[in-house]
Amino acid sequence: MADKVRQLRDAATSNADFLRLAGEISRFVAYEAFRDMPVTATTVDTPVLKGAPAVRIEKQFVIVPILRAGLGMTPAVQEVLPRHRVCLVGLRRNEETLKPDVYLDGLPDELDGAAVVLCDPMLATGGSLVCVLDMLRARGAGEITVLCLIAAQPGVDFVREHHPDVQIVAAALDAELTAIGYITPGLGDAGDRLFGPPVR
Repeated sequence: MADKVRQLRDAATSNADFLRLAGEISRFVAYEAFRDMPVTATTVDTPVLKGAPAVRIEKQFVIVPILRAGLGMTPAVQEVLPRHRVCLVGLRRNEETLKPDVYLDGLPDELDGAAVVLCDPMLATGGSLVCVLDMLRARGAGEITVLCLIAAQPGVDFVREHHPDVQIVAAALDAELTAIGYITPGLGDAGDRLFGPPVR
C-alpha cells in the first residue's frame, strides 16, 4: 500500500489515476478497519456441493462521506461493507477561521445506535471531522469508524481529544500541518485532485 500512497502524493498523478488509487487504498483501509468484524455462520450451494459452510456479514452500517472528497472513497467502502446505506454531509472550510461550514446535512434525524463509517480522505486540523462527529453523536450514532487516506498527527490528536472512543484508520500519518492548516507533505486538495477544481 505504501507504493500506492507514493503515487497518490505525486503531483504528476492525473485525476483519473488519483481516483483509481484513492479507491484502491480505501479498500485496503476499510479491510484493515473491519477485518475482525463478527460474521454469522451459514451455508451456500456451490456448483459442486450443496450446503457448503460459509459466513455472512449481518451488521449494517451508515457510510457518511464528507463532500466532496469523501465520494472518492465511498464505492470501495461499499464493496467491503455490503449491508449499508449512504448519507451525505457537505462541509466547506472557511479559509479565514479554518473552521468548517455545513452546507449539506443528509443525516437522519435519529441514528438509533447505528454503526457509522465516516469517509474523509484528509484528516488535517480535525475540525471538519469533529463537526461531523458532533452531529452524529447528537443523533444517537453507535460505534463510529473514521477512514482516511492521509492523516496529520495534530488532527488525530484533536479528534481524540473530543471523541476518544472513535476509531481512526488511515493509510499514512504525516507529522505536521502548514501555517494554513494543510497536511505536509500531504497530497494537496483531495477534492480537486479527484474531480478537478470547482467552477467558480
